[in-house]
Amino acid sequence: MATFKSELVNTLSQRGYLHQCTDLDGLDAKAASSVITGYIGFDATADSLHIGSLVQIMLLRRLQQTGHKPIALMGGGTTKIGDPSGRDETRVLLDNTTINARIAMIQETFDHFLKFGTGKTDALVANNAEWLDKLEYIPFLRDVGRHFTINRMLTMDSVKLRLDREQPLSFLEFNYMILQGYDFVELFRRYGCTLQLGGSDQWGNIVQGVDLGRRLAKCDLYGFTTTLITTSSGSKMGKSVAGAVWLNADRLSPYDYYQFWRNTEDADVGRFMKLFTDMPLDEIARYEVLQGAEINDGKKKLALEATSLLHGVENANTAAETARKTFEEGIVGGDLPTITFSAAELAGGVSALDAMVKLAMAESKGEARRLIRGGGAKLNDAKIEDENAMIRSADIVGGSAKISAGKKRHGLIKQT
Repeated sequence: MATFKSELVNTLSQRGYLHQCTDLDGLDAKAASSVITGYIGFDATADSLHIGSLVQIMLLRRLQQTGHKPIALMGGGTTKIGDPSGRDETRVLLDNTTINARIAMIQETFDHFLKFGTGKTDALVANNAEWLDKLEYIPFLRDVGRHFTINRMLTMDSVKLRLDREQPLSFLEFNYMILQGYDFVELFRRYGCTLQLGGSDQWGNIVQGVDLGRRLAKCDLYGFTTTLITTSSGSKMGKSVAGAVWLNADRLSPYDYYQFWRNTEDADVGRFMKLFTDMPLDEIARYEVLQGAEINDGKKKLALEATSLLHGVENANTAAETARKTFEEGIVGGDLPTITFSAAELAGGVSALDAMVKLAMAESKGEARRLIRGGGAKLNDAKIEDENAMIRSADIVGGSAKISAGKKRHGLIKQT
């Protein structure tokens, strides 16, 4: 049953996104009476976002689904500074060419979740380099910097945690929250944007932006945050056993993405359906009551729906069928992660350790070695006993050799 006036706040609340809001009643009233423009910023720290950013992308999707306008703000300017939030050390400084190339790659992800265009609720992409690169230092300090106090900035978690650990915080990074606050004001001036959304680690920065809008532009702005998503066992969401769960298909295949969701902990299935799929709440409720082996049906549904959103229905169905053949029928699916070696390479022998690293089953040879020692690595379903084992042409059976790490991670080795 609806408890708020607006579809937006009801949706965000019922699906589990709501954590903090600077003025929930005010936001609710505004969303019920008008179209809100809201944004989230994404820095180009890599050439792909990973699943830790997915809840933020889904926030923009929910904004558009409930009749409002989302802005994906690319941090062409702020990436040059580096957000200290949640960091133990200074980020590596990047040049313009690298940043722009990464932004181009990241923008492709948004096309799967948002509808872009010139309509009233169509999404748009902005780049804060458009205004941050043009700022003059002294005027910026006088006009914007004077509204920030060192006293308050030192209380922000992004600053306080670094100082408490006696880890260096550069003056460059210290300016990040000022630039983020200024982004909010600039987006209001350019697009009438009145809402900033983000994770709870951005709460301090968002509040500073709301306050700056009131002081600098005499406007009412709103901030909304979600909790940082963890699994029911308490681990941070965003990494698989083999490493980061990237959103770009060239960094992580649709099959591996499907498998990440398929391996969701039992207690998280319903919660993740609400956050990361478009499944209706009443349908999700039916999956939430499943117990024991039946919960696997929920995991398969979650994996299918989440993969369909990012990679499309066809790729999701293919991944699901590959998983079914691999795990239920014991058939080697052709869509498993695959690496190839020449006949000459296989004649001389390819290290099983190297193969596992290249298939992203282990982040390093050391990790692969530990898997073998622990009895968790197999070649063609036979346990690999020797950590120095070599894979040769004779191991290619039926066109490929299957290498496995544990019961759920499989890959193929083929000969060219």
